[in-house]
Amino acid sequence: LRSQRFSTVKTIAEIAQSRRVDAVLVAGDVFEHNAVADETLRRTINAMAPFTGPWVLLPGNHDSNLTQSVWSRLHSLSVAPQNVIFAVEPKPIYLCDGQLVVLPAPLQRRHEVWDLTEWYDGFRSDERVFRVGLAYGSLTNLLPEAANALNPIADTRASTANLDYLALGDWHGTKEVAHRTWYAGTPEPDRFKANEPGNVLLVELEVGSKPKVDRIPLGKFQWVEKEFELIDDTSISVLDQQIANLENIERTLLRLKLSGSIDLAARHHLSEMLDNQRARLHFLDVDESSLLAQPSQDDIDAMGATGFVQDAIETLVGIESDDSNADRGNASRALQILYHEQRRLQN
Repeated sequence: LRSQRFSTVKTIAEIAQSRRVDAVLVAGDVFEHNAVADETLRRTINAMAPFTGPWVLLPGNHDSNLTQSVWSRLHSLSVAPQNVIFAVEPKPIYLCDGQLVVLPAPLQRRHEVWDLTEWYDGFRSDERVFRVGLAYGSLTNLLPEAANALNPIADTRASTANLDYLALGDWHGTKEVAHRTWYAGTPEPDRFKANEPGNVLLVELEVGSKPKVDRIPLGKFQWVEKEFELIDDTSISVLDQQIANLENIERTLLRLKLSGSIDLAARHHLSEMLDNQRARLHFLDVDESSLLAQPSQDDIDAMGATGFVQDAIETLVGIESDDSNADRGNASRALQILYHEQRRLQN
């Protein structure tokens, strides 16, 4: 998944070159952290090569501009061409023969408690110049409360600073959050969260008009979360079909949360089905903590157990049937193991 990010960067470069854009702006977290290998830095710069126009790269909280950072290392490695601009200081960056000015608000440390975009308001430029802010943080009052504590950005910044557009990083999904203000999100999805990641934004600015913003999807992998209640073999077959019908299943990371109650034979069937689907999916994570396996008399008879094994089964059935017993889940799992092993020995 990490190696896919290089291909995604290259795709962004190819799209930018084919669309003949004026610049590519990356609003923070260009790199996963400041300790990435030098090879990662070189491969990232190489992936950017298809777009020969200006790249403006902003430090975020994962790759903040510390004394020793990816930015200082990139400088010492001398691997970045002149069209790659490190926006490591809060100073205007003029592009397009002075027709566009980018106002960066780079993080000099991982977390700030004050708004680094305040300087935009006092910066004066020719009225014929497009003004674009580039910042990393949480827009106050518009994102979940937990997101607003650190790296705050005023929700009125685009208006108070007379910006034509404010490009933000931090939020991992694509979202228009305020007047002329967007989060592009991560171009390659990186977590189980339904907030529309996997895009880049094509932004067109025109004097006197609202920015035209188009989403261009380019993420290769899709991260899917699914909850499903099981009651019998039929419901397992339904789940099996739903997984099989996932688009681009080989590029899907699936997190399943299962609930319900099934007998041991059905549980055995479920395990086989999940093993088959695991081989088709890119990744499968299953949470079975809310799924109980309640043995039927047929299950017990099918195990053909006698002696102390039969006694163990009866004890586990008693524990598993007691809603108040804290070991109920462990007993259920133990019964599943016993059933599987007995069936394996019989076969």
